[in-house]
Amino acid sequence: MIILRGRLSLARAVRASILLLMIAEFGHFALILAFLVACFQTVVPLVGAHKRWPGWMAVAEPAATIQFLLTAAAFAALTYAFVISDFSVKLVWFNSHSDKPMLYKITGVWGNHEGSMLLWVLIVAFFGALAAWFGGNLPPSLKARVLAIQGLVGSAFFAFILFTSNPFCRSSWLNIGAGTKCFTEGFFVPFDGQDLNPLLQDPGLAFHPPFLYLGYVGLSMTFSFAVAALIEGRVDAAWGRWVRPYTLAAWVFLTIGIALGSWWAYYELGWGGFWFWDPVENASFMPWLIAAALLHSAIVVEKRESLKSWTILLAIIAFGFSMIGAFITRSGVLTSVHAFATDPERGVFLLMITAAFILLGLVLFTVRAPVMQAKGVFGLVSRESFLVANNVLLAVSAFVIFVGTIWPLIAEMLFDRKLTVGPPFFDMAFTPFMVVLGLILPVGAMLPWKRANLSRSMRPL
Repeated sequence: MIILRGRLSLARAVRASILLLMIAEFGHFALILAFLVACFQTVVPLVGAHKRWPGWMAVAEPAATIQFLLTAAAFAALTYAFVISDFSVKLVWFNSHSDKPMLYKITGVWGNHEGSMLLWVLIVAFFGALAAWFGGNLPPSLKARVLAIQGLVGSAFFAFILFTSNPFCRSSWLNIGAGTKCFTEGFFVPFDGQDLNPLLQDPGLAFHPPFLYLGYVGLSMTFSFAVAALIEGRVDAAWGRWVRPYTLAAWVFLTIGIALGSWWAYYELGWGGFWFWDPVENASFMPWLIAAALLHSAIVVEKRESLKSWTILLAIIAFGFSMIGAFITRSGVLTSVHAFATDPERGVFLLMITAAFILLGLVLFTVRAPVMQAKGVFGLVSRESFLVANNVLLAVSAFVIFVGTIWPLIAEMLFDRKLTVGPPFFDMAFTPFMVVLGLILPVGAMLPWKRANLSRSMRPL
C-alpha cells in the first residue's frame, strides 16, 4: 500500500512537472489564439458597421476582452518561465540567470526584443479592452470601428511576433546564437542562463519600458479614433471629448517613460555629463511633441468644433512617429547606445507595418477630410489662433528632429556619405522654436475663445 501510494505521488509529481514545463507551449498557443481573435475583431465589426448590422458590431466588445485575456495569459506564461528560471526557453536562457534577484528576473521579461514586443501587444490589447469596457457612451458604429482598427493594429504586431520574434522558442543544439530562428531539433535544457545585460539590471528598467510603451501604444487609440472618424465621416465635440482622455493618458505615460529613461540612461551611460539627441531618445521625443500638439487641438475640437481635419492629421502622425520609433530602435538602421535589436528581417517587417498604417491613415485623410467642415470661427487674436501657433511650432519642431535623426541614413543611401548629426545641429535648429513657444504660451493662456482684445488680455501679465 505504501509502495502504491509512493508510485501515485511520483506519477502526480511527474505530471505536474510536465505541465509546468509546458507553460511555454500554453503561452504560445494563447498568443496564436489572440492573433486569430484580433483578426476576427478587425473584420466582423467593420462589416457590421458598414452594413448597419447590430449583432456584428456588438462582437467587437467581447472580442477585445478575449484578446486582452489571451495576451495576458501569454505574457503571464513568459513571466512564469523567467521567475522559475526555465532555461529550456531560449529567451530565458539568453536573458536570465538562476542567481539573479527576483526583480531582475521579472524585468528580464521585457529587457529584450521578443519580451518587449509581447509587452507591446499586451498594452495594445489592454487599450482596446478599455475602450470596450468604458466606451458605453460611444455610438455603436463608431465604437465598432474604433475597436476594429485597434484589432488591426494588434493583428499586425501579433503577426510580427509570431513570424519573426517568437518569445516561446525552446532551446536546442542548433539555435545557439542563431538569432531569431526557432528550431525544434536537438532539444536540451542548459544548466544555467547567460544573464541579462548588466546595464539593464537597474531599478530604472523595471519601470521605464512599461511607461514608455503605455505612451507609445496609447497613441494607437488616438489613431483608431481618427481612422474610425474618417470612415464614419464625422468629427464633432463629442469625438474630441472621447479622444482627449486617451491622448492625455498617452502623453502623461510617455512623459514619465522619457523622464525615467533619461534618469536611468544618464547615470549609466552619461560619461560624466548629460547628453541628448541620441536617435533612440529622439524616437520617443518626436511622438511626445506631436501628442502635446494633439492634446491642445483636441481641446479646440471639444470646445469650439474647429481644427477638425488638423486634429485627425495629428492623431495619424503621432502614431506614425511611435511606429517610426519602434522601427529605429529595432532595425539597426541607425547607430545608438540604446538600440534593442539589429536584425534586418525584423526591420523590414516593422517598416512594412509602419508604412502600411501611415499610408492607410493618410489616404483616408486625403479622401475624407474635405467633408469635415469646421463649425467654429475665430478671430486672428483669440485662444484658438494661439493654439494653432502652438500646434505649428510643436509639429515643425518634431519634423526638424525627424530630419536630423534620419539624415545620416538618407546621406548614406543617396550620396554614399557617412555623416553624424549631433547636438550642434539640434541645438541650433530646435531651440528657436521652443523660445517662441515659451513666449506665446502665457499670452495665449490669457486670451478668451473666439475673439479677444490683445491689450486688454495682456494687462494681467
